[in-house]
Amino acid sequence: MNRLFGVQYLRAIAALGVVAFHAAERAGGHFVIGAAGVDVFFVVSGFIMWVIAEVRHPSPAAFLRDRVERIAPAYWFATGVMVAGGLAGLFPNMRLTALHVFGSLAFLPHRSPGDGQIWPVLVQGWTLNYEMFFYALFALVLALAADRRLPVLACLFASLVAIGLVFQPQGALLKTYTSPLLLEFLMGCCIGRLWLEGRMPPAAAAGALVFAAVAGFAIVGITYAGFNAFVLGPLAGAVLIGVLALEKHGLMPRWAMAGYLGDASYSIYLWHTMAISVVAKLGGLLSWSPALVFGVAVICGTAVGLAAYEFLEKPIAGFLKLRRIAA
Repeated sequence: MNRLFGVQYLRAIAALGVVAFHAAERAGGHFVIGAAGVDVFFVVSGFIMWVIAEVRHPSPAAFLRDRVERIAPAYWFATGVMVAGGLAGLFPNMRLTALHVFGSLAFLPHRSPGDGQIWPVLVQGWTLNYEMFFYALFALVLALAADRRLPVLACLFASLVAIGLVFQPQGALLKTYTSPLLLEFLMGCCIGRLWLEGRMPPAAAAGALVFAAVAGFAIVGITYAGFNAFVLGPLAGAVLIGVLALEKHGLMPRWAMAGYLGDASYSIYLWHTMAISVVAKLGGLLSWSPALVFGVAVICGTAVGLAAYEFLEKPIAGFLKLRRIAA
């Protein structure tokens, strides 16, 4: 799969949006639309998985192995840091149970013993429960003939979401696995198919799509109306199509720093909250203004993520790659 700069930029923007969302929360403010970075991540994930599968033709087992190696080690490490901090008393509000820790490490949705919310020890890891479920279903459809994969995947996701809408399950597993958020992965897969078939809009329409999507996100962020997967998912899909079309027409600029932030987006997403928590506590002790807390939190959260990318994520990926070559 050739490097798509626009996709990397979207990953960077999504990660920084989530960082800003959490930084604003801890600073006593609001940047709710930053949380929509998750919707962008899900749509982009579906797109990337579809393109990888169509270009590289991995077996279901190879696909799952690659995904677990890509996602799990850094997440397990970050979760281990959180567990160690909790045991050391660094997080007074954290309640740890063996079942919750196991569910977190196994990517199984589980209600937190602290507040009853459906999230793992590392709170932002809740999105990885969706990712891993998507990967599992995607691996299953890879066993089918190529022309049957998307229809079967669409039927699976549509059926699960319909079950959720009708029965409104409250158990952690069923509530997660029947969420409308699953449709965002499916949307990304559909966009991946359109991309590979060369069915992208003309340049003018691409620019209009990006503008309309950004405006839509802004309206949702200001009004809080439509803050759900049925609105944010299509907006994320629209901006992805627009960016891809601009790339196809040679109108996507090359920004090295933005591309680098996209590469590091997973580590930024995993690690930023730890740095933000430290900054928020320090800001409280030093009586910093909310604006200063927010700015320093965003910078430090991003910086810690970049450090984790360089000194943890990249070395792990390199080690696993060498091991596969040696095998």
